[in-house]
Amino acid sequence: MKNGAQCCNNCSPCFQAIHQLSRRTLTSSARRQVENKVAQKQKLFQENNGIPVHLKGGAGDAILYRTTMGLTILGTVFVIYELVKAALPHKKE
Repeated sequence: MKNGAQCCNNCSPCFQAIHQLSRRTLTSSARRQVENKVAQKQKLFQENNGIPVHLKGGAGDAILYRTTMGLTILGTVFVIYELVKAALPHKKE
């Protein structure tokens, strides 16, 4: 059974380039270490400051919450309007 290096000796240059590129980019190791912020986030979300947990993430959470509520209200109003329009059809004269 041939290993990868022996197999590529007989292959076309294009295939060799693809093989080499795939070996370089498909790695499971991390390129850089990231700081562990879990303890900081836990402390932030567990402190008792009267803010609901779904808004403790900051301004992004507030914007997402308000957008979601606005779209929900708009959708509800539109559905009620369409139901009333369907329930009370116009009379043909």
